[in-house]
Amino acid sequence: MTDCRVALTGGDVALHHRVRHDVFVVEQAVFPVSDLDVRDDDPATIKALARIGGEAAGAVRLYPVDGDGDVWQGDRLAVLPRYRTHLGSRLVRFAVATASAAGGSEMVAHVQVANVRFFERLGWERRGGPELYVGLTHQLMAIGLAGRVAVTTAPSVRVGGRSPVRR
Repeated sequence: MTDCRVALTGGDVALHHRVRHDVFVVEQAVFPVSDLDVRDDDPATIKALARIGGEAAGAVRLYPVDGDGDVWQGDRLAVLPRYRTHLGSRLVRFAVATASAAGGSEMVAHVQVANVRFFERLGWERRGGPELYVGLTHQLMAIGLAGRVAVTTAPSVRVGGRSPVRR
């Protein structure tokens, strides 16, 4: 059984970070020591964790990029290799629905070029041309959030003092 939810407990946040570390530091060597940055300390950042059969399998984080929470960014989408064929799309949809529930109207992401078609199949569109992001070629992509529905029944959370995000 697949479960995507906001990481609310210290244990879930630790698992979220462990999945990201395993993918971005150990497997892909995108970051030399850690992928953590100032966004991870920001209370407006939402960290999501996906489990399959109770085991941590994927993570994604999202946060508002403008003052009114209209535009959100999703990043650090990480899925452990053995789960990639069936978990990536669920995590992306979860992030989109979560940003929509928080009042966002658009979500953007810097996507590794190898994953552009995957995001296009999920309704995302390219913005501009390829660019260098964290030392790798990425494509800026965006999706409208109107009408996106939640994909879980996780409890409400507060987003940096904003009204609750409902699932």
